[in-house]
Order: sequence, then structure tokens, then C-alpha cells
Amino acid sequence: MASAGPSAASTQPALPSGPAVFKTIPYAFILPEILCGTWVWILVAATSVSFPLLQGWVMYVSLTSCIISLLLLLSYLLGFHRNSENWKVLDSLYHGATAILYMSAAVLQANATINSEFGSDTPLNYQLNSAASFFAFLTTFLYILHAFSIYYQ
Repeated sequence: MASAGPSAASTQPALPSGPAVFKTIPYAFILPEILCGTWVWILVAATSVSFPLLQGWVMYVSLTSCIISLLLLLSYLLGFHRNSENWKVLDSLYHGATAILYMSAAVLQANATINSEFGSDTPLNYQLNSAASFFAFLTTFLYILHAFSIYYQ
């Protein structure tokens, strides 16, 4: 019977630390997630927020996920993970759950955009809502890519 060789844990790729985070998929998606998410809440905040219940959820999801993603990025940059496999699980669960929450926020923002098209608001509010919807769906896509690409490493 042949020897199994090195343990399975040693064949797993190491988690990136420092600037290598920006060069390694899926961790390279964190910065675009933060930037696109920031655009979502800036654009929603720039509108007249005609639908506070809908757009309040969008603001909550985008701002909370931006802050948590920024903390996760800083933890990778500073090497807090110490190459623990638990960080992969945490990263995957966080990005999967955030993708679901962002999808709900993107749909609600799209609904607010449709409603603002026929409202008495200025055309600028419709354009801001449209841009916020675009970035919300783009951010959702980035979170989905991040969550699933961890499994294909």
C-alpha cells in the first residue's frame, strides 16, 4: 500500500496576507465589493428617498456589508487569519449570506427605481435610482462570485 504522502492540509493553497490579497482570486473581489457597495449607498443617499422602507433596507445592507467587508479586508491585509482553514469557511458563509441580502436590496432598489420613474420627482432622482440599482446588482454579482469561487480553489 502506498503512502498517502503529505497531509491534505498542506496541499491546500495558503490564505493570502498583505498585498497578495489583491492578486488572489476570490480575495481580489473584496475591494471591488467595497467600492461598488459604497456607490450604492452614496447614490441612494443622494436621492430624495421617496420610498423610505425600501431604500432604508438598501442603505442598511450596503452600509453594513461595506463595513464588514472592509474589516475582513483589513484582517487579510494584516494577516489575522494565520492561515487557518476556518477563515475560508467564515469568508464563504459571510459572502454567501451577504449575496442573498444584497439580492433582496437590489430588487427593492429596482422597485424604487421603477416607482420613481412615474413619480413627481425630478429626472435626476430617477437617474440616481437607476445607477444605484445597477451598482446593487453588480455588487450582488461580485459577492456571488466571491462566495462560489472559494470552492474552486
